[in-house]
This record gives sequence, structure tokens and C-alpha cells, in this order.
Amino acid sequence: MALHFDRSDYAERLERLTSAMQAEKLDAMLLFAQESMYWLTGYDTFGYCFFQCLVVKADGSMTLLTRSADLRQARHTSILDNVVIWVDRVNADPTVDLKNLLSDMDLLGCRMGVEYDTHGMTGRVARLLDNQLASFCEIGDASYLVSRLRLVKTPAEVAHVVRAAELADDALDAALPLISAGGSEAAILAAMQGAVFAGGGDYPANEFIIGSGTDALLCRYKAGRRTLDAQDQLTLEWAGASAHYHAAMMRTVIVGQPTPRHRELYSACRETILAIEEVLRPGHSFGDVFDTHARIIDDRGLTRHRLNACGYSLGARFSPSWMEHQMFHAGNPQEILPDMSLFVHMIIMDSDSGTAMTLGQTYLTTQGSPRSLSRHDLDLIQR
Repeated sequence: MALHFDRSDYAERLERLTSAMQAEKLDAMLLFAQESMYWLTGYDTFGYCFFQCLVVKADGSMTLLTRSADLRQARHTSILDNVVIWVDRVNADPTVDLKNLLSDMDLLGCRMGVEYDTHGMTGRVARLLDNQLASFCEIGDASYLVSRLRLVKTPAEVAHVVRAAELADDALDAALPLISAGGSEAAILAAMQGAVFAGGGDYPANEFIIGSGTDALLCRYKAGRRTLDAQDQLTLEWAGASAHYHAAMMRTVIVGQPTPRHRELYSACRETILAIEEVLRPGHSFGDVFDTHARIIDDRGLTRHRLNACGYSLGARFSPSWMEHQMFHAGNPQEILPDMSLFVHMIIMDSDSGTAMTLGQTYLTTQGSPRSLSRHDLDLIQR
């Protein structure tokens, strides 16, 4: 089997989940999030673009319902012994197969939690599921139960996060020699992703962000490449990925001489991220991190140019996003605990002047000061 962790790790995770289920008085969980299945069993696939569900009972027994294309995938990559196949056919409704499976598992009339908030659960599937189970059992939204359990990383998980951060650094090292007047965004992107692959890493859960000129103000990937001008700005957001565990970084690189506005925005980014390092530790919350970000940026008169979040938890994730549910935004009460892998990003986009500035890296929390996982410093990069 192609397992990334010892079986004892998976056993400990299952024990944590069943304990959480007991606290919530759940007889079973219906897992639709691929990262939940991966974390719990090792099951590694992009087959969640179709219907599949991992049923976990309170007694720790598990059964995966999936398509025939993923049967061998499940057997090769996971600890699962029980895999049931629903058959592709005209007008197929796999929620009927799921209901029959739940009946076979003696779950009629039981109380079940469902992972609704995931890319593995479409609106159509949710409606079909609710209709099938309305008179069969009691169901409720338990979208964040496993997600919360995954926030604190074990030593084995931390090792993959650290390796992912090394790969992210390698990607920046590969990009820097190519960033200059006349440089190609295509070559830069190829070098960055190539460095991750060459180091034994994975595809990221979402595309790398690359944009120069006016596109440097975008916070998402877009198709199309351009050549860098003698005076330019290039925004990059990327991540190393090891066994699907991510460590992200973000930089706006200046080609030529930075403008006074570039320097002003960079100063705000650096001051804010250093201040956040003082609250990125136990005794504070995710909301405290955002409040620190908002206070400093707003005091500089940059409210209109900042975002309403400044980072999030990272871990093992699947397309279309490497972001975890837990984000640094206003009012988030999630406590910061040791051994969390957290991406802090400063993004200031001044559309009035066409000036972009970003700065971000991944940290591992400890009992005290957070540990930056990048070997690169926070200095403004000029080429």
C-alpha cells in the first residue's frame, strides 16, 4: 500500500474522530470531503468530482461507497477494507445506493452528521441525499467536525509541512534568475512548478498565482502570459506540496526601481506581518490576528486597498483550493494552538495608482513564538 503515515497514525485519528462523534451524539458520519477521507484513511484520489461517500460508524467501522474507477485507488492508497461500488448508468442516483448501504450497516433511525461544506458535495447531491434520508434517519450538518480535528498537526504531519516549505523556497529560488526586463511569465511559472516536482512534491490544490503589470493586482490565477517590462511589478503566490500538505508563500517582486508607493505599501506589509508574529501564538485567536492586520493597515489610511482576511490554516488539501476552513477574519474565535501550520499574507492592492504589494509566508505555531518555515527573509525583492 502507498501510505504516507504509519497505521498507528490512522488509528489515532479514527479514535479522535469517534470521540468527537460521541461528544456530538452522532451514530455515524457521512464524509464527502476528500481531505477528510485522506486524513482518516490515506485514500488519495481526484474521484471526488463524482459521487463518493465514506461512512464512519461510532464503533470505528468504515465503508467507502465509490465508483469502479476508484476501487483499486482505494485499495492501493488507503487502509480501507470495505469498498462498495455504485454502478454508472442512465439516471443513476447513488444516494439510493448509499441509503441501501446505511441500511446494511444497521443505521436506520440513527443520528448522522454530514459534510455538506465541501467541494465533494454538489447542490444536486445534497438535495438527493436529503430526500433519500429524510424518513430513514436524523441528519445534521457536521461539515467542520473533521476539519477542526485536522487543525493541530502531528509530528509526522509537521514533517510533510516542513518539506512543503522547503519546496516553496526552491520554487522561489528557481524563479528569481528569470525575473528581469524581458523575462517570460511562462518560463517563471514553469520553473517554479518544475522545482516542486523535481523535489518530489505534488501538484498544488489550486493554481499558482502569477501576474505582472496591471495583472499584479489580481489575487487569482488567470490564463495568459506576458513579458516583463523594464519597469514592472510581478505578484506571485505559490505553495510547495508534500503528500498533499501545503506551505504557501506570496511576494510582489519589483522589476526596475520601486515607486514611492511601492515602498509605502511594502513598509505597511512588513510592519503588519511582524506585528502578527507577536500574536500568532497560544493565548490569542484567529480573530486577533485579523484585528492586528486591520488596525495597522487602517491606521495608514489603506482600508480601501486591503482584504477582509489575512491568511488561513494550511494542511492536506485537494483541488480546487489549498485553503482550510479556518481563516484570519474578523470575529473568528478559533484559538491558536501549538503545531498549527498557518499562512499569513499581506495583500494591498491600490487600484487608484495601479500599485500592487504582497508579502506572505507559512508559520508553524509553538508554545511561544511562531516558527517561520521559509529560509527567505521578508525583504522587498528587486530585480
